[in-house]
Amino acid sequence: MRSLLVFLLALAGAAPAHAQGASPGRGQLLYSTHCVECHTTQMHWREQRLARDWGSLKEQVRRFQGIARLGWSEDDIDAVARHLNDTIYRFPHSQASR
Repeated sequence: MRSLLVFLLALAGAAPAHAQGASPGRGQLLYSTHCVECHTTQMHWREQRLARDWGSLKEQVRRFQGIARLGWSEDDIDAVARHLNDTIYRFPHSQASR
């Protein structure tokens, strides 16, 4: 399990940078610092996942940072959603550019 996590974090570090918004590195850092303890990769790949498109992915990031009382800015929420989209979900970029 630990080697899978290391692999996924290394893979996330190789994600391409976007011209808009915060760098993917910030999203990866926020996610690995605040989320990965409870939200393992199985959480994202399960059949009952709540993120079905870019909008619902971003809403789930907003929801969980609120539950954890992290006080993230909209840029932070966007950075984590982009990180998850680039490394796991792969929703169309036309949706992610909103």
